[in-house]
Order: sequence, then C-alpha cells, then structure tokens
Amino acid sequence: MSDLFLYNTLSRQKEKFKSIKKGEVGLYTCGPTVYNYAHLGNLRTYLFEDFLVRVLEYNNYRVQQVMNITDVGHLTGDQDMGEDKMEKSANREGKSAWEIAEFYTRAFKKDLQALNIKAPSQWCKVTEVIPEQIALIKQLEKRAYTYRTSDGIYFNTAKLQDYNKLSHLPLEKLKEGARVEKNIEKKNPTDFALWKFSPKDVQRQMEWPSPWGVGFPGWHVECSTISLKYLSSQLDIHCGGIDHINIHHTNEIAQSEAATGKKFFNYWLHGAFLNIPGGKKMAKSADNFLTLNKALLKNNINPLAYRFAALQVHYRKPMEYSVRGIKQAEQGLQSLLKQVASLGTKIGKINPKYKQQFLLAINDDLNLPQALAISANLLKSNLSAPDKLATILDFDRVLALNLDLASQSIKSKLVFQDLPITVQKLITIREEARLQKNWAKADQLRKKIELAGYLIEDQKDSYQISKLN
Repeated sequence: MSDLFLYNTLSRQKEKFKSIKKGEVGLYTCGPTVYNYAHLGNLRTYLFEDFLVRVLEYNNYRVQQVMNITDVGHLTGDQDMGEDKMEKSANREGKSAWEIAEFYTRAFKKDLQALNIKAPSQWCKVTEVIPEQIALIKQLEKRAYTYRTSDGIYFNTAKLQDYNKLSHLPLEKLKEGARVEKNIEKKNPTDFALWKFSPKDVQRQMEWPSPWGVGFPGWHVECSTISLKYLSSQLDIHCGGIDHINIHHTNEIAQSEAATGKKFFNYWLHGAFLNIPGGKKMAKSADNFLTLNKALLKNNINPLAYRFAALQVHYRKPMEYSVRGIKQAEQGLQSLLKQVASLGTKIGKINPKYKQQFLLAINDDLNLPQALAISANLLKSNLSAPDKLATILDFDRVLALNLDLASQSIKSKLVFQDLPITVQKLITIREEARLQKNWAKADQLRKKIELAGYLIEDQKDSYQISKLN
C-alpha cells in the first residue's frame, strides 16, 4: 500500500491524508439545488467526488458520505438577494415548490445512476432539518455573531480574523466581490444571511416560524447544519466546485467554527469547471448548459462515455465539452471494452506490479489520467489474459466503466457496449433479476429484449445475444 495525498484548498498544497478515525472517512459533498436539471458541468463535480469515494474505498477506508438536497433557501444571487430558486421555478412551471423539488431530485438521482456515481450514505433535504438550522443560528446569536436587518438575521464576518483562510484572497478582494449585490443594511459587504424573513406582501410556499419571525434559512447555513448533524465527530473531507470557495464554503467555515469553537473539516477539495468551446463556464445562469439526457442519451451515446471523458482530465484542471470530444470519448470507451471482452471470461490473479502503479497514480491527488494510461499499458502487456482480466477488473473498482459486463459478453455475437442503450439497460436489469432468482421478471425482460430486436440466450456464467433478422 502507499500513502494517499490530496490537494487541500486550505493549505494550497498536497497533503498526506490522515483520517480522524482509523479506517473511516467522513465526507460531505455539496448537493444540487433541485429547481432544474443538473447539467454536465454539475455532473463533472459529482464524478470527481465519486472518484474520490472509490479511491478512498480502494485504500480500504469505510466512507460515510453525506449529501444535501437544497430544496429551499438558495436565492438567485449568491449574496442573499433575489428570488428563491425553488419558488421561481415553481412559478415558471406552474407547480408547487414541493413538486418541483421532488421532480428534479428524482431526475438528479437518475443521472447519478446513469454515470455509475454511487449514492451517498446519507441524503438530507434542507427542509428536513429546519429545527436544527434554527438551533445553529440561536447558538451564533448566543455567541454574539449575529445582527438583525429588515430582511433577515445576518452573520457578522468582521468578528473573524481568519474569514478569508479558505479563499487565500485579501479581504478587500472578497469585499469587492460581495458588493455586486448591494444591501445597505449590512454592516460588512461579506456578511451573509442566516435567516431570511418572508416578504410581507408575498405568500411563500416554503416558510417556517422562528424566534426572529416567519421565514426560511439562508443558503449557507444548511451545509453546516447537515455536516454537524451527521458527521460531527468525523469532519474529514468537504468537497464541491471551485465556484464555492470564495462564498459558500468560506461562509460555511465561518459560521460553523464560530458556533462550535472547533475546526470545521480538515481537508477541502474542489473540482474545476466544465467549459464550452471558447473557455466559458457551462452554467444555468448563462443558459449555455447541456443535460446528460440532451447531450448523450437522446443521441444514443452511452452516458459512461462522459465518465470516460472525465477520467482523462484531472479534476483540478478545466475540462472542455464538445460534440466531437464526447464522440471521441465514446470511441475510446468502446475500444477499451472490446479489449476487455477479448480477454475471455477466465479470471486469473491480480498483478502486483500493475496494481502498485495504479495505486500510486490514484493516490497522487486522484491522478486518473495516469491511472487510465497504466490500464492501457496493462492491456498491451505480455501478461496472460486471465491475469490481465483480474487486474483490469480490480482497477474498475475506481474507474467504474462496467468492464465486468464487457467481460461477460465475450461469447456474444455482439459486444454489450455496441448495443442500443435501451437494450443494455434491459440486459443489466435482467441479469440482476437472474441473480435474485426472479425468473418471472427475467422472462418478461427477455420478451422486451426480443421486441427490441435481439435474442438473448442464457449460458452457465453469462449469456449470448444476437440480432434477430
């Protein structure tokens, strides 16, 4: 085994990772605001976090991952101004805010599943922890970190000497950015809302009573509350996109450490943006975003092609999306799957030399591009086919490209990855049914596969599939 090194935004350097509890990791990953579909840029961040989870597990850590679902309180402006994104989306689509949250939460989880991103150990909706958020604000009030304005309860950032320790920016720079949205009642430009009052002339769909008045929590307080609720003794790693560094994560640290008097997470990891051609960030606010469904699924491109593309760019480097690029990634993925399929189905022994190379790469701040290169070298090597297969399947614990399915399909007339995505999904679900000995469901799925134009024949350890004439 080798030591794991991660780039910590707090120190701006790679650090040897050491968990608070031996063999365990507490990980918090900022989740989506469920007012719209996640776009490919959002999903790149969740892919990076999935790679992290898998690398930690490859290093024999037991990971407790917590992710929030922001279903209230995220305003259209990061500095606590503008409309609530949930309420705005509800008005736009003619639904309730609760219906909007439920619909886009399901869509988000479906995208994660399509990309082989593991579900967190704990989901938590912001609306499920309103009392806990109020309790945290009361604790800050008790410690004299808050003040009241006409529109809410605010955190006084001037009371913290190290407010900028995550961003590493001079305080004047942070103040300059905060002045984009003006609120003349704030004592300092960087101060942020802990609790927002409901407008007197507007009936909100999501609002709650509090000691300060009817309203809703500020955006930043949710992640602190959920982290402290589920990971209070295991605040190892906090992740998110680089756009969270200067505001959201900076404010999380400020309010959490002010409330508890203790350090809030030891390691902070941030993923870079996905850009469109020309170097501009993909974003909903810029209306230049693509969803997984629109960009890949509707074009009959396996969503794992996007995962494969993300593996080729280090998570701290910008990644550019283009139609040409994703098609090249799909071709590369198909080539890899065919190479694995050609190895047969007999599994040998994991090669220690290549495993050590792979481990050194992923433990160097998740160097997945290097890990992919090592995988390619393995497949070109003089090792026996069974040993190559055992080793590459071991690597797929991190890569998660469904290489086991490619191996199982070697006896097929068609390689699994060459099939239409709808047929791939039916086969995968059917294999799960067979493992559960649910023969009735397996037979129903066989008929659906035949209706799609393919014949599937079961074998001892796999299946054979051929196209019907």
